Amino acid sequence: MPTMRYGEPDDLFDRPEVPVRPFEFDADVARVFPDMVRRSVPGYAELVGLAGLIARRVARPGTQCYDLGCSLGAVTRSILRHTAADVRVVAVDNAPAMVDGLRARLRDVEGADRVEPVCADVQSLSIERASLVVLNLTLQFIPLADRLALLRRIRAGLIPGGVLMLAEKVAVPTEQEGAFLQVLHEDFKRANGYSELAISRKRTALEQVLVPETIEMHEQRLAEAGFSRHCRWFQSLNFVAWVAWT
Repeated sequence: MPTMRYGEPDDLFDRPEVPVRPFEFDADVARVFPDMVRRSVPGYAELVGLAGLIARRVARPGTQCYDLGCSLGAVTRSILRHTAADVRVVAVDNAPAMVDGLRARLRDVEGADRVEPVCADVQSLSIERASLVVLNLTLQFIPLADRLALLRRIRAGLIPGGVLMLAEKVAVPTEQEGAFLQVLHEDFKRANGYSELAISRKRTALEQVLVPETIEMHEQRLAEAGFSRHCRWFQSLNFVAWVAWT
């Protein structure tokens, strides 16, 4: 069996002969994911880099950092670079292709023995002794009715002073502003080489799979989940990130 290659050009939605089906994180997506996320998510590199800097500030000796919905582990590796040798990183994804890719990409990474790759549903995962939990573009794929319960479980697994880092694509409540950000996001994709066909087909594939919410909904849920305070620290177009404290 040939070795899977990761980081190939994203051409998945440029194939009109292939029927559009709901988006899933399968082997095809894993193969092109680094290129896909770079060309699709404005500010993604900054989100990943700053996740590591947040970890450097908040990770406590002998605790664990969780990367929930880790995909190929960009945030995991960022946390690893910025934390001490007695901090473990639990990298979780429910897609076997992504966890396989994570393991492959960790082979030559210093300190990789501190990472525990886990193939599991983040909704059923036990979170323990966590000083940092990262949900980087993950909550948006969780059913709406289950999101509060997940945040409450995360809150319960964080140590005093622990932090949740949450990043999401958000919905904008006003039609005019929402349309403006949507057009800019599509312009961003065009500027990164995506065709009109690819933009349209991916939008169709993500409908009903990625369900965004407004900033206000996210911040209300953080309070309902028991976080004492939160800070909105990043926005690029319709992508927003927060930190929330226990």
